[in-house]
Amino acid sequence: MERQDAAPAGPADHGRPIEDYALLSDRRCAALVSSEGSIDWFCRPRFDSPAVYGRLLDPDAGHWSIRPSGPFGSERSYVGDTFVLRTVFTTGTGTAHLIDAFAIGPSFEAETGIRLRLASRAPRATIRVLECTAGELEIDFDFKPRPEFGLVKPIFTALPGGVLATGGPVRFVLTSPIPLETDDSAHARVTLRAGDKLRFVTQSAGLADEPPATWTAEAVDAELEETIQGWQRWSDAHPAWDGPLPHLVRRSVLVLEALRYQPTGAIVAAPTTSLPEAVGAGRNWDYRYSWIRDASFTVQALAAVGCTEEAIAFFEFITRAAAHYHPQSPLQIMFGVGGEHDLSERELTHLSGWRGSRPVRVGNAAWLQPQLDVYGELLDAAWHLRPHLGRLDAAARHFLTVVADAAADQWGRPDHGIWESRGEPRHYTYSKLMCWVALDRAVKHTELVESREDGPGGRDPRELTAGWAAVRDRIREDIETQAWKPHLGAFGAAFDGDDLDAAVLLLPAVGFLPGDDPRVVSTVDVIAERLRARRGLVRRYESGTDGLEGDEGAFVMCTFWLAQALALTGRTARAREVFEEAAACANDLGLMSEEVDTASGAMLGNFPQAFSHIGLINAAVAIRDAERVSGTRPTES
Repeated sequence: MERQDAAPAGPADHGRPIEDYALLSDRRCAALVSSEGSIDWFCRPRFDSPAVYGRLLDPDAGHWSIRPSGPFGSERSYVGDTFVLRTVFTTGTGTAHLIDAFAIGPSFEAETGIRLRLASRAPRATIRVLECTAGELEIDFDFKPRPEFGLVKPIFTALPGGVLATGGPVRFVLTSPIPLETDDSAHARVTLRAGDKLRFVTQSAGLADEPPATWTAEAVDAELEETIQGWQRWSDAHPAWDGPLPHLVRRSVLVLEALRYQPTGAIVAAPTTSLPEAVGAGRNWDYRYSWIRDASFTVQALAAVGCTEEAIAFFEFITRAAAHYHPQSPLQIMFGVGGEHDLSERELTHLSGWRGSRPVRVGNAAWLQPQLDVYGELLDAAWHLRPHLGRLDAAARHFLTVVADAAADQWGRPDHGIWESRGEPRHYTYSKLMCWVALDRAVKHTELVESREDGPGGRDPRELTAGWAAVRDRIREDIETQAWKPHLGAFGAAFDGDDLDAAVLLLPAVGFLPGDDPRVVSTVDVIAERLRARRGLVRRYESGTDGLEGDEGAFVMCTFWLAQALALTGRTARAREVFEEAAACANDLGLMSEEVDTASGAMLGNFPQAFSHIGLINAAVAIRDAERVSGTRPTES
């Protein structure tokens, strides 16, 4: 991608295009870096911590910029299969390369040579290396941390080899090889000539801790090389993808690993908050949490590409975080990355929002919503992992039994649905479908549930499965009689009304009906006709059905669901077309947001969005498998 120089965004025009950003990760936190060399989003020490750089959401909320001082163009790419970013700046007088990375630490234990989990010993350091490769050019450097989402303006003091920023609950040490002026930021303008190389590092410390020492040039180079090798080794340890668009599938797998919180295995839906689904419409949510809703989709995607260990870790996180659950009340749908339950939502009124899209929210009130689909997603995840889970312990078996019981007990209630509608609860088809999935998986695989051998509270699996099977069959009957709308030729969004929901595209994927069932084929066609927007992209549902004002963009995941459904109905060529239309939503680095503005093609919503990358992988798997069966598989480039 090539970018031309633009002045730093001001209060009236701030909010760079979402697709302009690249992702950095050390599997504990993430940053977004613009094509102009500015880190505009960074939460430390966790994905869901307050932002230190928040210019993504307000021009005064902090950034760290390294860029030519005059007009320039830029191109960027990741170094191999890593999250080490290379940006090439070109001016009329010279060229420079900027390397950005979060250090991830060693890949092997020094004493024993035992391989370590990726980033398990990350030093929590941001590395930025700038090298002039031709001619000369003038560089502007501006280090402007603003902890607590921009509330804190630190005081800068000089250190040997750098500066210390103090203010709020955390202090930052910046290693700098050049002298810096300090006022409300640490900044400099410097001229580089061919061969000049500058290495910068930031690390943080709590108020009770000693600030870390500045780094030597040798330490920076060694850590950067270790980071490149660590990511590449992780990627190389997994099978090569032999289906559609291998470069995007490989990058999507890496994105899921980058969004996986290393200490617990949780995967955040996205590393950002309040990037809007529609500019100025108030549809701004915090996605820096881990959803049960994502469990079965994520497990399928990871297992399909050989990331079984990672899939199990995510499943274990979800089941452990929810393990207190009682069937008398709905299962909580989402958790913090450490397993936290209280995700109370509040507004940051001092932030103006991306392109003026207020409110900026932290926390997510949807944690209080009943969503019945989560039962099916949990048990379906266990079903997909059953060859790898071994003999589950008694606590896990009891929990899954309680989940199946809850699905049997609660399936007839209205809820807020997979899309977390803030309107009145309804009898959503997808919610009923996933209750059916929960009971179907429990009936088919009794090893997932408890028995009398687990202790005094255990029950006879034959009695359990007989009861669950009866409820499962009743759910099927209700879906086939109440969700099916003959006058529409489609399964509707809910038992009441004639609106549509893209989530029902999953009917064949979960095994409720075969792909060649005429009702499935007809439903796919009706959704393709009524929910597809410009650029061939699919909306989640029809406008005016979610209890919120205004419209939103097309949903990338739903477009991949359409491609998957087309593959399952045997229309592989059409599935390929839709798949490639959805994949075209990725930016130059292979990253995808939640939604797309169908008029402009610009990204909307939180970024990068795990759901979109999961959808790409699962659709690619369905298309590959369908083409193998039909013998129509094209040659991959």
